[in-house]
Amino acid sequence: SADPHASADSRRVPRDRHLHAVTMLKKRHLIPLALFLALASTLAVGLQRGGASQDIPSPLIGKPVPAFSLSQVAEGQEPLTPQALQGKVWVFNAWASWCTSCRIEHPLLIELAKRSDVVLVGLNYQDQRPAAQKWLTRYGDPFRYTVLDLDGRLGMNLGLVGVPETFVIDKKGIIRRKFAGPLTAKQIETELLPLIKKLQEA
Repeated sequence: SADPHASADSRRVPRDRHLHAVTMLKKRHLIPLALFLALASTLAVGLQRGGASQDIPSPLIGKPVPAFSLSQVAEGQEPLTPQALQGKVWVFNAWASWCTSCRIEHPLLIELAKRSDVVLVGLNYQDQRPAAQKWLTRYGDPFRYTVLDLDGRLGMNLGLVGVPETFVIDKKGIIRRKFAGPLTAKQIETELLPLIKKLQEA
């Protein structure tokens, strides 16, 4: 039987311990949830880049472009490989029809493609051929070739964080520069074109 002389504080201890345990259990569940939400938010922002392009260091700088053999957006074309571009300096631009930031830089790519000394190659990232074809028909096709990276494997091998991203690749198939985010007119004139010219003269 209960001790009539026990204090109210001593009788409350088990309940307080129970409440503390419940509180700690809730916190343990909330921490993983908070981490998940933060990660999901970061990924969502990363997949669609906004603002000016940034020159972000990449571990692939100075290394060969990852091997690939991918179908092209244009039907009836042979799969494209890096070997087909040996001896050329080329610009590899990752984009997608679902990418709103890609529309920002696209008019600049259209203008860039008018230069005979620039080889633009598109990397259609985690998209579908009909959607990519419709997008290029609507906004214009600046690319000499565009490959379909349906499962995102090539993008992963390139270390894509989001789209758009742009790589400059030299005559030997070595990655020389990476731009993350939509290119700007200033970047194209002061950074991209001078680099292309330098690599072509090498």
